[in-house]
Amino acid sequence: MPDPIRPDRESMEYDVIIVGGGPAGLSAAIRLKQLCQETNLNFSVCVLEKGSEIGAHLLSGAVFETRALDELIPDWKEKGAPLTCEAKKDKFLFMTEKLSFRLPNPPQMHNHGNYIISLGELGRWLAEQAEALGVEIFPGFAAAEVLYDDKGAVIGVATGDMGINKEGEKTDAFEPGMELHARQTMFTEGCHGSLSKELIDKYDLRANSQPQTYGLGIKEVWEVKPENHDQGSITHTVGWPMDNKTYGGSWIYHMKDNLVSLGYVVGLDYQNPYLSPYEEMQRFKTHPQIVRLLDGAKRVSYGARALVEGGLQSLPQLTFPGGVLAGDSAGFLNVPKIKGNHAAIKSGMIAAESVFTCLNLPETPQYGWECDRYKANFESSWLHKELYKVRNIRPAFRWGLWAGMAHAAFQTFGGWMLPYTMKHHADHAQLTKADKCTPIDYPKPDGVLTFDRLTSVQLTNTYHAEDQPSHLVLNDPNVPIAHNLPNYAEPAQRYCPAAVYEIIEENGEKKFQINAQNCIHCKTCDIKDPSQNIKWTVPQGGGGPNYGSM
Repeated sequence: MPDPIRPDRESMEYDVIIVGGGPAGLSAAIRLKQLCQETNLNFSVCVLEKGSEIGAHLLSGAVFETRALDELIPDWKEKGAPLTCEAKKDKFLFMTEKLSFRLPNPPQMHNHGNYIISLGELGRWLAEQAEALGVEIFPGFAAAEVLYDDKGAVIGVATGDMGINKEGEKTDAFEPGMELHARQTMFTEGCHGSLSKELIDKYDLRANSQPQTYGLGIKEVWEVKPENHDQGSITHTVGWPMDNKTYGGSWIYHMKDNLVSLGYVVGLDYQNPYLSPYEEMQRFKTHPQIVRLLDGAKRVSYGARALVEGGLQSLPQLTFPGGVLAGDSAGFLNVPKIKGNHAAIKSGMIAAESVFTCLNLPETPQYGWECDRYKANFESSWLHKELYKVRNIRPAFRWGLWAGMAHAAFQTFGGWMLPYTMKHHADHAQLTKADKCTPIDYPKPDGVLTFDRLTSVQLTNTYHAEDQPSHLVLNDPNVPIAHNLPNYAEPAQRYCPAAVYEIIEENGEKKFQINAQNCIHCKTCDIKDPSQNIKWTVPQGGGGPNYGSM
C-alpha cells in the first residue's frame, strides 16, 4: 500500500475506487461484484459520491431505455426497480410563437418499451443492489484530488479537507481529508467532472478526438390537473423560442401521479452572448399549448445540468495509467435518442468487465497499470455501434435547424454508412462579440407560470456551508470586468441558471460577484466562459442541490 501523499491524512486501500454514484459508477460497482461472485473472488470496491445522498445530484429528463439494465440485472422487475410509468405515445412538434405543427417522429425517438423515470430514484435503487453485493458507498464525500505516484500514474483520490474558512484558514472544526488508494480508479463523475477534466488535460486524452460539446438542460416538474394529464405521453419540440441558428428543444413527459416533467435544452455552442437558457425555458412556457397544459398546475421542483452532446468523435481516450473514464465523464450519450442513462450503464459495465479481467492477470502490477482491454471491448459492443450510427447528426445543426434536420433524415435512412465523420468546435469559442449582437428582451416572470432564478433555486434544496472557500475559482479575477464585460457583456450573468454570477457596483466601480451558495453544480460556467477563466471544483462536504426524485 502506498504511503499517504500528505502525512496528516489517513489512508484506506481498495482494489477499485469509483468516483461518482450515478448510473455509470453504480453499474460498474455492481458488475465488478457480480464477476467476483461468478469467480469466487473478492475484490474490494468503494464508491464515492459528492452529493449528500445517492441521487441528490442526479438530474435527467428522463425516458429510460432498459437494454443495458436488462443485461446488468435481468430480474430488475422482480427486484422492485422504480420503472413503473411505461411510455405510450410519442409526438414531435415544430413550434412557432403561437402554433405547433406535428412532424414525423424520428426513428431514434420511438419510445415503445421505454419508461418515464426519476433518475434519482433509479440511482438509489442501484445503490441498494450494489450494497447488497458488498460495495461500500460513501455519500457526502467528494473526491477533491487525484493522487499520483512518482511516475505520474493514478493511485487513487483524496476527499477534501473540512473546516476551512473563506480565507482558506483552518478552523477549530478542521479535519483533513482521507486518502483512498486503489489498484484502479474509475472516474464516473458525470458531465464535465472536475477530476475527469484534470485527467483529460494531464494525459492529453483528447489528442485524437474532437472537442466535447455540451447542452444545458433546464427541468421543472409540475403537478397538473387530472384532466390535463396523459400518463405515458412523450412530446419533444423544436423551433420557437430558439432562432434558426441555435440548437435547442423541449421535452414534455407525463409521469405518474399527475406529474409532468417539462424541460428545455439549449446547445452551449450558441453565439449570442445575450441569450439566457434559463429565460428561454421560461419563455417557452408562455406558448399557448404549454399555458393550457399548466393551467391550474403547481410547480414542485426545478433543476439544471449540463449534458454531453459530442457523441462518438468527442470521446477521449478512455484509459490512462491507473484509471479509466466511463459514463458522462467520457461523453457516452446518444443525442438523437435524447438518452444517456442506458449508455452510462453499459459503459460502466464494459469498464468493469475490462478492469476485472486485468485485475486477474498475473502480469498486472499492483498499481499504475493501464486497462488496455477497455478500448477494444467498447469498440466491439452494441454501444459503439449505436453511437457510430448517429455520430454526424448533432454537428450538422451548426448549419441551422432545417439543414440539420434534413441531414439527420439523410443519416437516419442510410447516410450513417458513409465513412465521413463531422467535426465539433469548442463551445466557449463560439460567442460573437456583444456589439454585433442584439440584446434579447425576455418577459418579466409572473410568479405563476414563469419565475426568477432565485425563486427556482429555492426548489433545488441547495445548501453550501456558509464559511467555506468558494468552489468557483477565477484563474484571473480581472478578466470578467476587463475582458468579458466589454467584449461579451459578461455572459455569466445569463448562462448560469442559478444566479451565481452578477455585475454589481461598489463605490462607482463595477465588480464581478460570485454567489457560490446558489450553485446547483451544472458546470455551465466552466464550459461556456469565453475566456475559460472559471474553474468549477467540489465544495466541502455534501454541498449542492438535493434533487430527491427529480
